[in-house]
Amino acid sequence: ARPKLHIEAVISRVVRWLLVIVGALLAVAVVYALLKHVSLLELLPLLLVLLLGAVPVALPVMFTVSMSLGSMQLARKGVLVTRLSASEDAATMDILCADKTGTITANRLSVAAVVPLNGYSADDVIRYGYLASQRANHDLIDQALITAAEDKNLDKGPLAQQSFTPFDPHLRRTEAVIVGAERPFRVAKGAVNAISEACGLQGQAASDLEARAEEYAGRGYRALAVARSNEQDELSVVGLVMLSDRPRPDSPALIAALKELGISVKMLTGDALPIAREIARTVGLGQNISRAAELAALEEQDMAGAAALAEASDGFAEVYPENKYAVVRALQARGHVVGMTGDGVNDAPALRQAEVGIAVNNATDVAKSAASVVLTGEGLSGIVDLVQGGRQIYQRIITWVINKVSRTILKSAFVVGAFLLTGRFVVSATAMLLMVLMTDFVKISLSTDNVRGSRSPEKWKLGAPIELAVTLGVLMALEAFGLLFIGERYFGLASNDQA
Repeated sequence: ARPKLHIEAVISRVVRWLLVIVGALLAVAVVYALLKHVSLLELLPLLLVLLLGAVPVALPVMFTVSMSLGSMQLARKGVLVTRLSASEDAATMDILCADKTGTITANRLSVAAVVPLNGYSADDVIRYGYLASQRANHDLIDQALITAAEDKNLDKGPLAQQSFTPFDPHLRRTEAVIVGAERPFRVAKGAVNAISEACGLQGQAASDLEARAEEYAGRGYRALAVARSNEQDELSVVGLVMLSDRPRPDSPALIAALKELGISVKMLTGDALPIAREIARTVGLGQNISRAAELAALEEQDMAGAAALAEASDGFAEVYPENKYAVVRALQARGHVVGMTGDGVNDAPALRQAEVGIAVNNATDVAKSAASVVLTGEGLSGIVDLVQGGRQIYQRIITWVINKVSRTILKSAFVVGAFLLTGRFVVSATAMLLMVLMTDFVKISLSTDNVRGSRSPEKWKLGAPIELAVTLGVLMALEAFGLLFIGERYFGLASNDQA
């Protein structure tokens, strides 16, 4: 996974514009010299200096200094930039894909309700869910059930795990073999449809179980099914556990602030569709939530249609790890600059692929290493600071581009124009080289220019800035010709070879 580096394209376009402008002026000077029988050897030193002045050798330095200073300012606000180009990409970012767990929500699961089934009690459901969990696994669902069992003082007694199969994104359940009773038995917990399938439920029985889960999912609860094996070693459902992971208090304000900055936020979650819609409604994202399976099916038939679906949706539910990466790629295929927030190992490919990968403060080391930005403080307000800081960096770079192009036109047009008018070079090659070097160093100070970021995503469209730079360059060249006329007419510069 690797995003497209937009800075490389910007630098190549600026260089191309400068070479076209200076090359046209130099071509005019060469044609004039040939017509006037002026030796090209006399022209060569100045032509080389003008070409050197056209190459923006300080542009990479300007980019680096601007983004470094911007990154220092962001670090003071709890935003650590690990790839310099990310602060510039944040200026052009127009879509943010937000992983729900740990980003939009607090990533603190708790047992909100228990629905016992098939003659079992609520304590039985918690106990067997506890037995199908492992503290050393550091899984949030495991921790929620362990905490619930401890709060109820539900002791395992003589029961112990003989083996444990941790959660797998494709199986969507955990399983353990328990010993200590009269005979060993199995316990399992996981997604309702996964446990239903493991228990062999079909038809109305499976539909009734999923209906019970969807009833709570509509209120924003995540349903978890718990099962244990009978004497024939066949799993049967013990009950449902409703887990709650409420949105962070600052999530609605963050999403509203990003929308004001012209950034569309899309939520990605592995939860069921009803839960995703309820969370999206709570934080103000919108109700157009699609299933990730729809995007995956569409990708196999029509990539353009899949990209359009990703663009039109407010988020995706029932997401597998590979779906996050696919969503980012699909949005990039539509020409969007994409940001991605995440905290888990399974977010790493999408974080690496996005132009702006943002790892939250409690993210795993794998996610932080894959991301280009790491939030070091609680909350997500750093994302707004990142966007605003990136747009300020963009304005400083555009100011430098305008300055560089306009002054290149000034120097080239003045030297070539004066040669056409007077038949000689009014500026020596040494003086021109010194001026080019000095002005390039001075213009790096624009990396600290006091600017104001825009209220909408920036676009690296250099047409308007180049037009402005050409206009300023022509006006400055005319001013220089006026000063040359005054110097030759009233101060005798034409007869002073040392001037």
